[in-house]
Amino acid sequence: MRARWVIPVDGDPIPDGALLIDARGRITAVGRAGEVPRPDDIPEEFFPDAALIPGLVNTHTHLELSGLESATERTDFSTWIRMVRELKARRGASEFLNAARRGIAECWAAGVTTVADTGDSGAVVEALAECDGSGIAYVEVFGPHPDQLDESLADLKARVTALRGHARGRVRIGVSPHAPYSVSGALYGAVAAWARAGGLPVAVHLAESDAECALLASNTGAFAEMWRRRGIPAPEPQGSTPVEWLARHRVLGPDTLCIHVVKAGERDIALLAEAGAAIAHCPLSNRAHGHGDAPLERFLAAGIRVGCGTDSVLSVGGLDLLAEVRAARRLAGLTADRAFRLCTSDAARAIGMGDDIGSLTAGKWGDVAVIGIPVHGDPVEGVLASRPADVQATCLSGRYVYRRAPRG
Repeated sequence: MRARWVIPVDGDPIPDGALLIDARGRITAVGRAGEVPRPDDIPEEFFPDAALIPGLVNTHTHLELSGLESATERTDFSTWIRMVRELKARRGASEFLNAARRGIAECWAAGVTTVADTGDSGAVVEALAECDGSGIAYVEVFGPHPDQLDESLADLKARVTALRGHARGRVRIGVSPHAPYSVSGALYGAVAAWARAGGLPVAVHLAESDAECALLASNTGAFAEMWRRRGIPAPEPQGSTPVEWLARHRVLGPDTLCIHVVKAGERDIALLAEAGAAIAHCPLSNRAHGHGDAPLERFLAAGIRVGCGTDSVLSVGGLDLLAEVRAARRLAGLTADRAFRLCTSDAARAIGMGDDIGSLTAGKWGDVAVIGIPVHGDPVEGVLASRPADVQATCLSGRYVYRRAPRG
């Protein structure tokens, strides 16, 4: 593959660059077009008005909700969560699977080749497996009442066992005890311990809203009222921030992906850094729900692994990962190169895949997005300013999974 620019991420942009991908789907060479080998049996593809970039890495999706972009109205967060649960309850297994397939196709069309997805239907891991996709599918578990511990844990184990057959190739399974407002402390601890014993990564929605903070700090607010109506006892111990609460239940660790983390003070950031946990940062979703802005600049200064995610189409209406990166860049005052890493190399590290994806480096998977950019100007700035419609092609392990139809 050859283009006006190659942006490897682990080095400077290369004008008139090229890369070679072998039959295994791995990159074998990257550099100036005249320096990269051109085997006789491999035709050269030239993209004169584009940049070759690493396939983008989306650190937080809910692809089983694809197709529901306009299905909820904007309201307070606890009410919105209830509406989402009601929508999901009306979907059958085949609808979830078709939604997951659609979501994967939309990711590919936007240059995204790897996702870290959370959901409870199991559809995403099945859809990823059938298309030889790439990503982690975190299986959600719920159970806010302590008495639900045994039932919820047994159900999670059974679902993970049933889905393990789909975890092949570049597809992995993880677990996701959903959030402090939907999972008891006892269940959190039990799921984290079981996951680590089995080598499963963990994802949690954390410190997302004021209502979540109030529930754990003083058993007040919208979630606390919802729990009282359902006869659920207050979470223990009281007086904690969400991050402190998960730390006390031994959930945080290098294998933990913390999603959102909007409400985090200095002590929380220190706890996350000490635990080696990662963060999926979704700035447009955070703002859409009125939660505010996460302290991204302080996360990065603390050395926390951070990648950007789009969240679900119900939150932001689409899967434009670079739009999230642009929002993150404005929030933290990042350079173009630093911002771009939030959806490439840094995002790959955040989900534990940095050795295989996130940069155009010899030995890594041949995941490539071809993005049309202006002829003049900084190519990284051109990529960051692009939209999904500017994606000309996407390759996963060296095979095309998306080609834009010719215009006109």
